[in-house]
Amino acid sequence: MAATQVIRSEWTKIRSVASTVWTLSLAVVVTIALGMLISALSKSEFDDMSRGDQLSFDPTFISFAGMSLGQLAMIVFGVLVVGNEYSTGMIRTSLAAVPQRGTFLFSKIAVATGLALVVAMATSFVAFFLGQAMLGEHKASIGDSGVLRAVIGGGLYMTLIAVFSMGVAVMLRSPMLSLGILMPFFFLISQILGNVGATKTFGQYLPDQAGSRIMQVVTPLDDDTPYGPWGGLAIMAAWVVAALAGGYVLLKKRDA
Repeated sequence: MAATQVIRSEWTKIRSVASTVWTLSLAVVVTIALGMLISALSKSEFDDMSRGDQLSFDPTFISFAGMSLGQLAMIVFGVLVVGNEYSTGMIRTSLAAVPQRGTFLFSKIAVATGLALVVAMATSFVAFFLGQAMLGEHKASIGDSGVLRAVIGGGLYMTLIAVFSMGVAVMLRSPMLSLGILMPFFFLISQILGNVGATKTFGQYLPDQAGSRIMQVVTPLDDDTPYGPWGGLAIMAAWVVAALAGGYVLLKKRDA
């Protein structure tokens, strides 16, 4: 089967599954709504902040506060796009129709990544503009130095989270196992490792910790991170490539 036919087939699969629409919709709503709420609270508390906190206040990054939860929906999307075929047994039919496993995998990843990118980029821009509206006189402008980079970076960050989850789901072949590992890792373990002194040196190289740097415009006063915004995104991209490579190798070696 030609690659273009496989891509069309994968697009049909993705848009015909209700969970795709629900998870992406949830990612949009949660990211924007929570970002607006945190931005509004930050505005009301700004005058009570210490001088140091006011100097390091990052209105752009504040508007992305909802991504901490929105990314969990993107994880679910990434896992279900791949994992549903394993849980339903459809993977055997798919591989029988497309014996070239590399073509099958990367067609699926390409279609899902394209969809995630469109949704994530739109979400990032809307979250920014509505978040800034909540901040009032403390807001940033899209034309300010570093802001457009951060907003575009927010969309790339959410997309990479989804693609990383796809790679993990291919390796593990189980939606439940994949979610059981990824959800606590990103929501809890990574946050602990990245903020506890003893593990911070290692934690700052985890995919979400490194990738989130792209959304920062104002550097915190006590920040000692050894890489910048694009360096952090490159580290996250390396994790994604590793996950996809691991999934590809295992898919090629083992039975369906």
